[in-house]
Amino acid sequence: MTTVEEIKELLAKNKRRLIKELHQSKELVLLLKKATHKKLSEEEKEKVKAQLIDILKGIPAFAVFMLPGGALLLPLLIKLIPDILPSSFREDID
Repeated sequence: MTTVEEIKELLAKNKRRLIKELHQSKELVLLLKKATHKKLSEEEKEKVKAQLIDILKGIPAFAVFMLPGGALLLPLLIKLIPDILPSSFREDID
């Protein structure tokens, strides 16, 4: 596989992961709106909790990425601390 093909594959994989994470975040917004009018079930409360934790986990990864040289440091950090990524991005880490 050539480097260009590998990059295209990685971009496609991350696009799917990002779409999944956005879908989950949209679900979170809907659940939070529902919570203002009705009481959430235990399952819905667990979904809200998991999504909020995922969002909070993304903040340190984004901060590292924004540092000078962060694009090089982030993959190393992910290898050392895989839980730094939201759940959509942790699946099948190579």
